[in-house]
Amino acid sequence: MANLKAIRIRISSVKSTKQITSAMKMVSAAKLRKAQDKIVRLRPYASKLHEILVWLSQSLADSELENEYGRISEPEKILLIVITSNRGLCGAFNSNVIKEARRVASEKYPEQLNKGNVTFLTIGKKGFDYLRKQRVKMLPERNYLFNSLTFENVAAVAGEVMNNFVTGEYDRVELIYNQFKNAAVQNLTEEPFLPVEAPAKGTAGSAPADYIYEPTQEEIIKELIPKSLKIQFYKAVLDSFVAEHGARMTAMHKATDNATGMIRDLTLQYNKARQAAITNQILEVVSGAEALKG
Repeated sequence: MANLKAIRIRISSVKSTKQITSAMKMVSAAKLRKAQDKIVRLRPYASKLHEILVWLSQSLADSELENEYGRISEPEKILLIVITSNRGLCGAFNSNVIKEARRVASEKYPEQLNKGNVTFLTIGKKGFDYLRKQRVKMLPERNYLFNSLTFENVAAVAGEVMNNFVTGEYDRVELIYNQFKNAAVQNLTEEPFLPVEAPAKGTAGSAPADYIYEPTQEEIIKELIPKSLKIQFYKAVLDSFVAEHGARMTAMHKATDNATGMIRDLTLQYNKARQAAITNQILEVVSGAEALKG
């Protein structure tokens, strides 16, 4: 039987771990509720704005106005924006995003990757730390965004990416992140960010809406397209932020349950060992008494 003292120490250690995971679960739950309200309010607005953006891009294709964010060319230079978290203890949240980023680079853009034309922009320390070890082409990290997650801070980064696209530094930009569904489920998402592509003609629902522009179509486009792109970028970062807290809350809930089960098993093991020790002591006393009689 295992030493009683060793089992007691292990039970105490597991109880301490259980207290930590339980506290982390409650903290993540509180943060999740607060962040979830933001993404729930943002999604309808972002979705409608993106829909208008797509139809505007299609209407521009038939007009003399130029959409600098809709420049479609042979994708030679690729930028993959990988959104992870700054901290761990959230299950497979970060590893899934990193695996998807590697898959997209190696399967979707193998030629560009071999030429060194695939660049990674990481938002989140976990993704940055991993990709840096892989010695791939990377831009400076933007991990600070999660310290103060506001639209203004995220829009500044989105503006840099958009300017790089306009100047021809990149031909295609994609977002890879976890989209929040509920506390237990995160949908791994890969979506195009730039260029803004209109629906293919002839597809269902591809007829553009008949918008009335005021003051003019040109002024509306100059104002609306950049704003819509920044909203889309902010939604992706916020989605990942909310999904992170959901993943961590679920992971800590499972860890707390596992600790509870481990404590139960260790307590049973301790009681068995203690009972065996008492039985041995009784046998020793009885044996000694019998020896004295003899």
